[in-house]
Amino acid sequence: MLTRPPAVPRHVAIIMDGNGRWAARRGLPRSAGHKAGVDALRRAVKAAADFGIEYLTIYSFSSENWSRPAAEVSFLLELLRRFIRQDVAELHHAGVKIKIVGSRDDLEPGIVSLLNDAERLTRGNSKLNLVVAFNYGSKQEISRAVSAIANRLASGEISAADISPELISQNLDTSGIPDPDLLIRTGGEQRISNFLLWQCAYTEFVFVDEFWPDFSHEIFARALDDFNSRDRRFGGIEAQSA
Repeated sequence: MLTRPPAVPRHVAIIMDGNGRWAARRGLPRSAGHKAGVDALRRAVKAAADFGIEYLTIYSFSSENWSRPAAEVSFLLELLRRFIRQDVAELHHAGVKIKIVGSRDDLEPGIVSLLNDAERLTRGNSKLNLVVAFNYGSKQEISRAVSAIANRLASGEISAADISPELISQNLDTSGIPDPDLLIRTGGEQRISNFLLWQCAYTEFVFVDEFWPDFSHEIFARALDDFNSRDRRFGGIEAQSA
């Protein structure tokens, strides 16, 4: 009997949840969980490249995360600075292309410069596309897209008849990036928390109980196995592969 070969999703998105709870269960400060989470990110990037995934999108810092205690926000921003300064060169040598999505308005100039430098250094790479959602919120992203389209409509550049799902997609932060085939959320929660709302119309969701700092090659592989058990019909009758 012939069986369908396992499909590798072209694009996997991950909500990296559970750093604080991981630390709390060990009697550690939340900062320890965030540091361990960076190690998990390194493992996830390597695993994605090993699996042959083209795009990996990570929810690193949401537009709502600014409401966290100031000390925690400051620590998270410092982790971002360290990651870019210490890891981007290694990712570049590994052929990883980095793209940042999310608003850069009102970010301090030093952070904007680091984000721009990471994109500029790696723009010619093609081994893996690492999309980092930083200061990102999907509702805000869609609002910016609608505003941009409204401005073009008001100027006469386009007409109301030109507005389509394709036009909206072209004005999102993720323009040119395929929609996720699979979204993984760690930490046991089963929601997507203002992440890629437009893009996830036909995405398969896999929720895992393990906290993000425990994420491993094996957990990633298990999520891919789960993905391969799904029949993706995109509103049709016959299943389609990734």
